[in-house]
Amino acid sequence: MRAARRRTAAVAAVALSVTLLLSGVLSGCVAAATGARSSATASATASASGAPGPTPTVDPVEAYARQRLANQTLRQKVAGLFMLHVPGTDPAALRGFVDRYGLGGVILMGDNIPASPAELAAQTAALKASDPALPPLIGVDEEGGDVTRLPWDDQPGAPTLRSLDPSATQAAFARRATLLRDAGISVNFGTVADVTTDQDSFIADRVLGTEAQGAAARVAASVTGERGTVLSTLKHFPGHGESEADSHHAVPSTAVTKPDWSTRDAPPFRAGIDAGAEFVMFGHLSYTQVDAAPASLSAAWHRILTDELGFRGVSITDDLRMLQDTGLPQYQDPGENAVQAIAAGNTMVLDVIPTGSDPNALIDAVVTAVQNGRIPMAQIDAAALELLRLRHSLAPKE
Repeated sequence: MRAARRRTAAVAAVALSVTLLLSGVLSGCVAAATGARSSATASATASASGAPGPTPTVDPVEAYARQRLANQTLRQKVAGLFMLHVPGTDPAALRGFVDRYGLGGVILMGDNIPASPAELAAQTAALKASDPALPPLIGVDEEGGDVTRLPWDDQPGAPTLRSLDPSATQAAFARRATLLRDAGISVNFGTVADVTTDQDSFIADRVLGTEAQGAAARVAASVTGERGTVLSTLKHFPGHGESEADSHHAVPSTAVTKPDWSTRDAPPFRAGIDAGAEFVMFGHLSYTQVDAAPASLSAAWHRILTDELGFRGVSITDDLRMLQDTGLPQYQDPGENAVQAIAAGNTMVLDVIPTGSDPNALIDAVVTAVQNGRIPMAQIDAAALELLRLRHSLAPKE
């Protein structure tokens, strides 16, 4: 109940700030909410007494993000919550895809990677050219080892790193991050924080440790290696290691209790969060003792991430197409999947949509859900503002 009150209060605060901005009362923003409240109180007191109040400290990124938010329609805000994929390596086509729908990001898969780093850099530069002050987030799965998108990434992956000192993980991810940055990629979905000793698990070859503490040390090292170069992602929360099933084709489930999860699966995620990871990716798996729904669609797991692990960054789904690929009837409507994902608390939706699919259908579904009251407008504003801040912070410095 306390977590629910905090979430409600946070959403209400964002709604109030946006309302003030739209009315022209708020022209900038201080760096922190406490500072904003203190400045407002001081200004009101000074106004009443006729004395000049203190000049508030304005964070230019925050001010820019709030101004952009104030000028966006609901549809533009919602579109900015999607990171989608379109095949091909043609820079103009990729740019046209992002611009046409107003997407907040694009994920590059194997079919987007050209033959050389220079060609990839030209692709990503084209993606950012339409609005340099607000570049789309450009993500990729660059774990190393089994999941390597860039053929020129010669750094070791998990099968090698989990047998070495964490310093080797930090060095490998630092080098990997430099390759991504030089290619114009801003987000690496590269740190697998899952833990398992089960060699039959589909995730076994990708984990950085087979026990909690060793995995936690290497997860933290990978985030440290990437820090300041690319944005780091921890995946697949709350942890795929408790099930052998592959979430690309099923919704794995486990009856592991919350206390056991806290001991066995949570430590690597906590370590990565403490190290400064900016993203957490939610997996499509069900811990039935916590919530029967997949974690990616579970408000309960989002509250646990925020309230118990202290994460304050961007939460993003694993590829929502995977839910459709299970064949389960309840996941065959991609728009409804997106609605449930955002309603659960995800900041951003990732979807490698099938070729020929219309992204408008996903955006329309969420817009309708907001208009019908299924998703609070203030929640959309909060998520949109967070992503606007992040994207503007990645813009070239003048």
